[in-house]
Amino acid sequence: MNEGGSRIRRRVAVRKRNRPSLESIFASPTAADLQPGDEEDDEEEMMAGSRRKKTAEVQPVENNDSEEDMFGDYDSFAENSFLAHVDDLEQYMQLPEHRKHASDLATDDLCSESDKHNKLSVTTIDNFTELKMDEHTTNESRQEDVCIEPEPDLLYDIPSSQVLYFENLHNSSNDLGDQSTKERDCNSSSHKTVNEELPQNSIEQHQQTDDSSSKVRTSSEENRRKSLKEHLKSAMTGNAKAQTPIFSKTKQLKETLLSEEINVAKKTIESSSDDLGPFYSLPSKVRDLYVQFKGIGKLYEWQHTCLTLNSVQERKNLIYSLPTSGGKTLVAEILMLQELLCRRRDVLMILPYVAIVQEKISGLSSFGIELGFFVEEYAGSKGKFPPIKRREKKSLYIATIEKGHSLVNSLIETGRIGSLGLVVVDELHMIGEGSRGAILEMTLAKVLYTSKTTQIIGMSATLNNVEDLQEFLQAEYYTSQFRPVELKEYLKINDAIYEVDSKAENGMTFSRLLNYKYSDTLKKMDPDHLVALVTEVIPSYSCLVFCPTKKNCENVAEMICKFLSKEYLKHREEEKHEVIKNLKNVSSGNLCPVLKRTIPFGVAYHHSGLTSDERKLLEEAYSTGVLCLFTCTSTLAAGVNLPARRVILRAPYVAKEFLKRNQYKQMIGRAGRAGIDSFGESILILQEKDKQQVLELISRPLENCYSHLVQEFTKGIQTLFLSLIGLKIATNLDDIYHFMNGTFFGVQQKILLKEKSLWEITVESLRYLTEKGLLQKDTTDKSEEEFQHSFHITKLGRASFKGTIDLAYCDVLYRDLKKGLEGLVLESLLHLIYLTTPYDMASQCDPDWMIYFRQFSQLSPAEQNVAALLGVSENFIGKKASGQAIKKKVDKDTVNRLYLSFVLYALLKETNIWSVSEKFNMPRGYIQSLLTGAATFSSCVLHFCEMLLHEKAEALQEEVEELLRLPSDFPGIASSTEKA
Repeated sequence: MNEGGSRIRRRVAVRKRNRPSLESIFASPTAADLQPGDEEDDEEEMMAGSRRKKTAEVQPVENNDSEEDMFGDYDSFAENSFLAHVDDLEQYMQLPEHRKHASDLATDDLCSESDKHNKLSVTTIDNFTELKMDEHTTNESRQEDVCIEPEPDLLYDIPSSQVLYFENLHNSSNDLGDQSTKERDCNSSSHKTVNEELPQNSIEQHQQTDDSSSKVRTSSEENRRKSLKEHLKSAMTGNAKAQTPIFSKTKQLKETLLSEEINVAKKTIESSSDDLGPFYSLPSKVRDLYVQFKGIGKLYEWQHTCLTLNSVQERKNLIYSLPTSGGKTLVAEILMLQELLCRRRDVLMILPYVAIVQEKISGLSSFGIELGFFVEEYAGSKGKFPPIKRREKKSLYIATIEKGHSLVNSLIETGRIGSLGLVVVDELHMIGEGSRGAILEMTLAKVLYTSKTTQIIGMSATLNNVEDLQEFLQAEYYTSQFRPVELKEYLKINDAIYEVDSKAENGMTFSRLLNYKYSDTLKKMDPDHLVALVTEVIPSYSCLVFCPTKKNCENVAEMICKFLSKEYLKHREEEKHEVIKNLKNVSSGNLCPVLKRTIPFGVAYHHSGLTSDERKLLEEAYSTGVLCLFTCTSTLAAGVNLPARRVILRAPYVAKEFLKRNQYKQMIGRAGRAGIDSFGESILILQEKDKQQVLELISRPLENCYSHLVQEFTKGIQTLFLSLIGLKIATNLDDIYHFMNGTFFGVQQKILLKEKSLWEITVESLRYLTEKGLLQKDTTDKSEEEFQHSFHITKLGRASFKGTIDLAYCDVLYRDLKKGLEGLVLESLLHLIYLTTPYDMASQCDPDWMIYFRQFSQLSPAEQNVAALLGVSENFIGKKASGQAIKKKVDKDTVNRLYLSFVLYALLKETNIWSVSEKFNMPRGYIQSLLTGAATFSSCVLHFCEMLLHEKAEALQEEVEELLRLPSDFPGIASSTEKA
């Protein structure tokens, strides 16, 4: 015993834990533990209750390698030991007053039990699931079984060896005799975790127990106590000697996440009818906040109808469509608040542009502060989720299409997709627009496939083939033609203005002639009569002029200001000076010369060439009426909410592409400000040559929305398959094909696929990914059928998936990094900057060769060495700058990428966007986008570098093993081989 005790003491850690006192142990049993006629087992039942309490407090172990305190304060089997407390407890229970008290208590409780309901209900409290008695059975509520729900960041209160002890003790209790088991039937029934009532005959049996039986049992109590004590000693010693099992942290985390998702599902079911107040189940405070922050006192009739639809009440997926400015966003916000406040689940809102994300965060942050939830922009792969125990507040994530996809991937990977209660998609029609549409489709398809409790809401002003989207999202559809302000559409040809009229023979009727005196100079400078059109509304009302290009925006703004009278300078003069002052403050004292000339007239341009700070200040000034005219590109139509009394389309083109019906509707939809204007009007300026196309434009239906999942090969279907296997959503051909059938592309496959079937495309894509080294077939898979073969992701595939890189560039990046890291030039940062310059921006770059040559000639020897390693020479750049013919072939993408790395390198050294913009003759907004793109791409590069380091480590390990391996001709090796 001493030898065993010393071994145990050596494993005891210094950390102490609070243990229940003797009084608390005695107070914890209920009537089920202390019934008349059961005195012989009082002590044993008391011990069992104590064990149950301690077992219930067990929490997961993160690391089991270190020695830990097996018995807490009980350092030995003597004096202050656990067994000594058992002995004290037995003696304490022998006192007459306590025995009588226990008997009386048991009798009273058992009598009341026969008349009361004893059904159990499962209630979730924090991270534990308690089994509570019905509200009528308060006497039994003191004793409860707690189902353990582990958390990865908490330690067990007792060692794992004692967990085994409790399990063994529970099993061994069955050996104490059938009679003893029968006598405890009544007691054990109170601990069952299913809804059932206590057996009445069991209670009656205990109530009829003869007093004489206690005398018989008294004579054997001492022997039983000794037997129990010896049993405890033996079990505890044996468990102390036993090897402590290693608990898998990964397994514990998975169990935790599964448990959390189950609890979320239960809460959703239980709280689906939660009603916190009179404002669409929300507190009246929400209605007051809308009045306070947004000036909205009453909802439109269509908004009320939509919010009270049965499908919305039942949390079915929903698509709704209304004209621009109809109030779609308010419905989405109320549904998001219901999810956050009533159902206590997180929400994701996906928006098309970064500018809209920032605007939405700004608009909803005050609601989050007042109502107690987080409003945050998801930061992509760097985003961190708050720990489970700190998630009392729920989060409203607002993200772009790309970041929203990254968030959903992270939730699936961590097993927390069930915590996402609602996904809202603004501008749902963008699912049919190129690579961003493919990414949006992947996001929604994954949510539909992995979480049956997450609701999806999609809204748009320009939807046509809604049936396909309904089938894809399994959604209900609601639409209305409501518009708070009447919209009048006009066409301008020469001096004549025509009103769009669908009832007219050619789709338009004559309205009026422009009455504005034009000088010869003005006619030459303004052949489209823009000055006449804008001066009819500004400065009293606002006006938007959509231009085909960014440069045209700036030119039109300056041209208009040249012909405005001096009276325009006086309109809100001080506030316009304040705008100029603020622009200088956010730009380190710099100010765009165009804006310097136009802002005093209340005019500014708006396009992607502005920095985010400039754009924000100008939008605020326009919203408050300080600025009355914006010349802008089409991106504003799908971007921030900046309505106007009059919208003018400078030409029926976006860049060199003729205007689409969807684009046209979005632009003219900005006309008319609810609550300010009584009507809105749009004017499309066109030439005679474009008349027929424009008449078709205004009369034809909206364009259909088609999936780009397969069309965007590397950003679409290949990326999807890689993530499906990487996230273990679907890992074999059959499951992946099943997933594809549930996508938007799957719904439209009969329309989109002419030559190949969906099955063939799926097989080809998986084969391509395997040949490219991104996937591998499992060698352990014995399935004979091809569709049952499982795939797993390779190191290169995982780096590509984690880095969210366009798969068209993954092998190029791998090759560049491998080559670059072998001959990395560390004398300057240029080489590292080059390696983190994004490929996609380089492919769209058009260098200014004179600037390129000037910057190249200023490179230091170390920096010129970087260019030489990349295969770009000064001679090549010089010939390009002088327009000479070049015979030697140089990779265009490498040359462009190096040019952009010069821009980033200059920005690193000068830290001033304005000076770099001037040096390279680039828009400052573009340089800011380049910097953001490089920061995002660097996280992708990080994943590839980690992979390369792992490969290098494995190669070194193989070299070490080879060096340590004895040669085959070494003495003794040959003889042992022969014997074998």
